[in-house]
Amino acid sequence: MASTLVVYTPAVPEDLGEMVYVREHGYTILKRSRMLGELSAGQTCLAVAGTHGKTTTSTLIAHILTDAGSGCSAFLGGISKNYNTNLLVSQTRVFVAEADEYDRSFLQLHPAIAVITAMDADHLDIYGTHEEYCKAFKTFASQVSRAVVIKKGLDITPADTKAKILTYSYDDPDSDYHAVVSGPDELGHYIFDIVYPGGVIKDVRCGVPGWVNVENSVAAAAVCLLRGLPPEAVKAAIGSFQGVKRRLDVHVASPRLTYIDDYAHHPRELSSAISSIRQMYPGRKLTAVFQPHLYSRTRDFADWFAESLSAVDKLILLDIYPAREKPIPGVTSEMIFNKVTAPEKVLLKKEELMEYINNEPLDVLATFGAGNIDRYIAPITEVLEARLGK
Repeated sequence: MASTLVVYTPAVPEDLGEMVYVREHGYTILKRSRMLGELSAGQTCLAVAGTHGKTTTSTLIAHILTDAGSGCSAFLGGISKNYNTNLLVSQTRVFVAEADEYDRSFLQLHPAIAVITAMDADHLDIYGTHEEYCKAFKTFASQVSRAVVIKKGLDITPADTKAKILTYSYDDPDSDYHAVVSGPDELGHYIFDIVYPGGVIKDVRCGVPGWVNVENSVAAAAVCLLRGLPPEAVKAAIGSFQGVKRRLDVHVASPRLTYIDDYAHHPRELSSAISSIRQMYPGRKLTAVFQPHLYSRTRDFADWFAESLSAVDKLILLDIYPAREKPIPGVTSEMIFNKVTAPEKVLLKKEELMEYINNEPLDVLATFGAGNIDRYIAPITEVLEARLGK
């Protein structure tokens, strides 16, 4: 079986039956991150790293390149709604990759141009401390050959990389790339100008709603402009971008009942998503369902999670989704729940969720989490559409 290659991710338990079988029967086994490094070798690699925002930003870069006609291959961390896949294949020798920091996977990549969106503490089960986590990003930056586009304020300096360092932000005029925002339209889609070292792209309309996607658009535009794409092609592609499944993904939209699902599973992601939803639907009551992801992340960031989730009007908090982890004694969702100061809150098991929602008056509902909460998207959508009489 040496001629058969099996690719696996760190999420696969060592004792999984299939994993044990291929190991015992002589298959060639390669870690996913190593495979990504092999695939990108010899191509112009454009990579997006960061604690959050990397899936949408890398998917948007891939869409801009494809829509503009120059093309690319891409391996993404979510399903592009434009192409209904997370894999794009092209004869063009340009490879777009989502550079995942978990288990130091992104250090397999040697990009020509890279984006670093954030370096907020995460995966402390791997890194131990925030300092070690940031060191990994500095090592990643050292492997970039041409340009590193960093979120304004991140601690990446010329001592960390030989590549040119450029900054981006939502609206900070001191950034090399930033937006001048006119505001959202009636559907929550923002109209803005992109200011960049070569000029201004006027009246860009992001194809997906939320202020956070303005910032993602600025980062993606920076990479594509550095690649030499025409500004008008960048503008058109941002406008036709349909987003990524489970990223501010609107499933029900009406003035009296709205449902959005998002993958947010880190406190900073939750804060960004919640504030985006607040701006999209001002004055409406926001009810959030959150499923914590990992015992270690819950333990490390319980206070921060509670602070982020306190910004909603009502919180429905579910049990922790363990993913690859064994339970940690004393670590439960109650660590978050007890510190949440939202006006209303309730703690449920996921099996109780649908019955609760069936009987709950709702205005704007959002589901958050990286576990198996996505299994409830379809039934929740069905219940809410029935409530609207669709």
